[in-house]
Amino acid sequence: MVPVQWYLLLAAGIFCIGLFGVLTRNDALYFLMSVELMMNAANINFVAFAWYYSNLTGQVFALFVIALAAAEVAIGIGIILVMYRNFGDIDVTVPTEMRW
Repeated sequence: MVPVQWYLLLAAGIFCIGLFGVLTRNDALYFLMSVELMMNAANINFVAFAWYYSNLTGQVFALFVIALAAAEVAIGIGIILVMYRNFGDIDVTVPTEMRW
């Protein structure tokens, strides 16, 4: 049996990698992948605590997070395609330079 602390350590590592990617990258695809890593780290925590407390609530929350991640990817890819079509680049700092 693997103790729950190992799962929490794994989730913390994955979350830190995702946070580092969000804070340092300007590319929209890397940004989306980093957000997905952070959501997966939260899923690991939900499932680990559901297993530790013998309760299915954490697994249900993990399923909701997976559905949220799928919707986020669908909307994010649409936004990236519009950004590429309008600006010719998927750098997330370019649309912030638009002024009225």
